[in-house]
Amino acid sequence: MKNVPIDNVRNFALMGHTGSGKTSLIDSILFKLGQVDRVGSPENGTSVADWTEEEKAHGISIWAKPFDGVYTAASRKIRRLVMIDTPGFADFIGQMVAAAEITDAALITVDASSGIQVGTQRAWKASEKRNLPRGIAITCLDKDDTSFSNTLTEIKERWGEDRCVAMVLPTSAGKAIDILNTPTDRVPDELKDRVKAIKDHLIELAAETDDTLMEKYFNGEELTADEFSEGLRKSVHDAHLIPVFATSVKTDMGIKETMDSISRLFPSPHDYPVNCAKGNAISAEEKQPFSGQVWRCYNDAFIGQLTFVRIYSGVLKPGMEIYNPTKNQKEKVSTILYVDGKKTTEAAEAKAGDIIALTKLKHTYLNDSLCALGSEIQFEPIVFPAPVMAYAVEPKNKADADKIGQALHRATDEDPSTKLIHDFETHELVLWGMGDMHLDVTLEHIRNRSNVEMTHHTPKVAYKETITGNGEGHYKHRKQSGGRGQYGECYIRIRPKDPAEENWFINKLVGGAIPGNFVPACEKGFTEGLDKGPLVGAKVINVQVELYDGSYHDVDSSEVAFKIASSRALHLAIEESAPVLLEPIMNVKVIVPDQFMGDISGLLNTKRGRILGMGPEDGLQAITADVPQAEMFKFCSELRSLTSGRGSFEMDFSRYEQVPAHLASKVIEEAKALKDN
Repeated sequence: MKNVPIDNVRNFALMGHTGSGKTSLIDSILFKLGQVDRVGSPENGTSVADWTEEEKAHGISIWAKPFDGVYTAASRKIRRLVMIDTPGFADFIGQMVAAAEITDAALITVDASSGIQVGTQRAWKASEKRNLPRGIAITCLDKDDTSFSNTLTEIKERWGEDRCVAMVLPTSAGKAIDILNTPTDRVPDELKDRVKAIKDHLIELAAETDDTLMEKYFNGEELTADEFSEGLRKSVHDAHLIPVFATSVKTDMGIKETMDSISRLFPSPHDYPVNCAKGNAISAEEKQPFSGQVWRCYNDAFIGQLTFVRIYSGVLKPGMEIYNPTKNQKEKVSTILYVDGKKTTEAAEAKAGDIIALTKLKHTYLNDSLCALGSEIQFEPIVFPAPVMAYAVEPKNKADADKIGQALHRATDEDPSTKLIHDFETHELVLWGMGDMHLDVTLEHIRNRSNVEMTHHTPKVAYKETITGNGEGHYKHRKQSGGRGQYGECYIRIRPKDPAEENWFINKLVGGAIPGNFVPACEKGFTEGLDKGPLVGAKVINVQVELYDGSYHDVDSSEVAFKIASSRALHLAIEESAPVLLEPIMNVKVIVPDQFMGDISGLLNTKRGRILGMGPEDGLQAITADVPQAEMFKFCSELRSLTSGRGSFEMDFSRYEQVPAHLASKVIEEAKALKDN
């Protein structure tokens, strides 16, 4: 495969809504590339792409997986297709984001029976972020009541009438024609007028890419074949032309024609230089120093740690020493693998444009850059979506207690859209992900791979406490038990503090009431006292403490005595300062089709949400709201149920607000009951 010139390599990701036919299309392409001897099927568990236990069990793609193959295109040129199959299920969007960041183009699938869906829109936005060249494959045209023309009209209305152009058309006989490669005399009569109109439009698009060609076009001169071809590729490269292809895996319609069009229209790695972190464009040349970026890590049961790398420049060979500028560490290349699903093939070398896996790297992880020794080429890290749902996890039995941490950390290292937090306020180990399916699959994957069993439950809310009034506190700590005793006395005042105000502790002592060497102990006592409030034992925030008087004993006073006295005085002051319970408020953005606006607005209202705004966004509707975190733990599954999987949301922490009195009393009672038990 390495012998195919880089100009003949086409590197792209298949993206789209879950169930829109991405994996089936990959299976069909792999068959035509000669990579498999029969077309696999996700439905019956024979897919080459969806091969893991978890993917077979759930019937969906979960991980992004590269595939590679060589074939002879209609132009008689040897082409190499480097493809990444990505999940369409919303919970696994992180995998799609990574693939979109390290490939040169995207092929977005649209199910003809469903049209543009939320997952389609997510794929489009991920492509649009880099202005990635893209094409659209209309799939499942074998289904009843499907129409290529109707789906194409929907696509044109969404993303541009002149921009989205059919390049592979279905015929009434159930075949497909490639507009660019089918001679005029072989075009069915039913399509001749349509094909001519499309070709005329393509000539105009090709001419628009260059001033000389535009002048030639306006002068009525014909573009040469090379000018036309290069103009179209430039138009696709700039995302001014979005080629649309008609396909049906079940009837084998349009697959070969789509492959030929991709080979002709999609960019090569040469056409898509990548900017490194310092702003320099990295050209995909073998003579350039080696550079690449880690976009996925995976721990294989037999091979060990696999580090997936997109090579942007240079050549990589086993035995080479390379540099990781992200970690400031050297690495030695052991084995280079081409990965096709679960099949791996060792390579004697890899070069620019390749997507490969390396074994036995010691210091390199997801989002790290790699480059030749003596280079400092570092790429911008891939930005993954923030997780929105959490499980509090714990080992199912004592035998798993020692293994749970390592197993969870390994899982989160592999999947950047998960996050593991040891919440010291609630004393829980919390696993965050993109949804309940994502978290369930993560725990399932850990169980299958590491044999670690875990239980999970809804996490506790990290409440906080504050005061709404002023208060005073006094405590004298005196203890005498023979010999040296303990003595310390503190008088304090407290008041609510503005969050922006930095100074929380004020020393107003005069006349040496408390010696200066004991003041730090008092401050430490206040700090520890604020860690545990009187209502539910939560951290107390936004309080200013003023130490204004006290007393000491020449012999019995100590740091411990003043720490105890200051902490107790603080608690007494808080109790008389009208303490209240605070809860975290999340800023939530929900994206849904129009017809679900009323239902989602109602759902947010039942969750004590304050709707901040509504409006169109990329053909859908966006609702922004502030919602208490306590109400959001089950929102992911509720949204999926209410919208049949067509809604999505994102959220981040906004601020803390006071819990309504009737709910606060319930939380306080539950905390007291738990403490008593």
